[in-house]
Amino acid sequence: MDIKKDIKICHLTSAHPPYDIRIFHKECVSLAEYGYNVSLVCAGAENEIKNGVHILGVKKNNSRFGRMFITVWRIYKKALELDAKLYHFHDPELMLVGLLLKQKGKKVIYDVHEDLPRQILGKYWINKYLRKAISFLIENIENNVSRRLDYIIVATPFIRKRFLELNNKCVDICNYPITKDEGFSSINWKNKKNELCYIGLITKSRGIIEILKAIEDTPYRLNLAGKYSPESLRNELAEMRGWTNVNEFNYVDREKIMEILSNSKAGMVTLHPQINYLDSLPIKMYEYMLAGIPVIASDFPLWKGIIEGNNCGICVNPNNPTAIRGAIDKIFQEEEMATLMGKSGREIVLKEYNWENQIINLISIYQNILKKEY
Repeated sequence: MDIKKDIKICHLTSAHPPYDIRIFHKECVSLAEYGYNVSLVCAGAENEIKNGVHILGVKKNNSRFGRMFITVWRIYKKALELDAKLYHFHDPELMLVGLLLKQKGKKVIYDVHEDLPRQILGKYWINKYLRKAISFLIENIENNVSRRLDYIIVATPFIRKRFLELNNKCVDICNYPITKDEGFSSINWKNKKNELCYIGLITKSRGIIEILKAIEDTPYRLNLAGKYSPESLRNELAEMRGWTNVNEFNYVDREKIMEILSNSKAGMVTLHPQINYLDSLPIKMYEYMLAGIPVIASDFPLWKGIIEGNNCGICVNPNNPTAIRGAIDKIFQEEEMATLMGKSGREIVLKEYNWENQIINLISIYQNILKKEY
């Protein structure tokens, strides 16, 4: 008998979709495969069992205020009903839920996906004169809560430095791609077109304006897949000259993403030098590498060490469309160099930057917290 099956663990999210890559596909499914009894309470989800994970939905309130209070309370009530041994929450708005569960004698993990105080400084929908004050307030709340929890899991080494000062039970589990089920066992460069791709949330701060300017009056096509934020941004982009070079896909499933990557010769991750991006590790960067295509990335010191240090792409000034255009030209015109970059990127992901290496740390954390339970 596998005694781990008798130990209930529960992940909680109020802001992410039920099949979120990090929460569901990486963490929940990996833990279920290891043998734990895993549930995921998710706002707006349908009740089902998928890949060994019990998904339990609560009604979602679509307004920001409603989500942060009404939806959060529903998630707390559902969490109590499950009576799990360990709770693992993924959204800052669930910090109160985490504290309440601790008061009930539960083990609680906070999974920090982003450096929230720095992220707030770049939120377009928050009045720019209030951002610093809100960032300061949120950081203090997050600090106080984090000191009281059993473990803090963070998505990057940079974020870990901050939380280690608050809670010595803190580890970074990076959001690297899953490689065991990827479909790029063979990569035929000759089948690719003169296309580059951008996959993910589409915003001005993530460089879409400069990318479109870079491909104006060129034979290059941009495979663009993701949601616009704000939604009105799409209309603004459609007025640009570079828009005529766009293959628009909107939000797509994993299978379509793999098709886009297979057709593209380069992946774009030219985010602006905002404080919350400088030390981030975008999953799209590693997925481009896994697909065997060169990466055109912002010239942040951390990213240059990864991209140019492993000879898997070119780093440029993200605010300079001419520099971006130059990198695209170089990759598209120098096929031998581009093929080598793609091969180097894929090899380093398969060796080092992959989820299979990270899951070992996650399981170790669970074993450490639950060791008295079995």
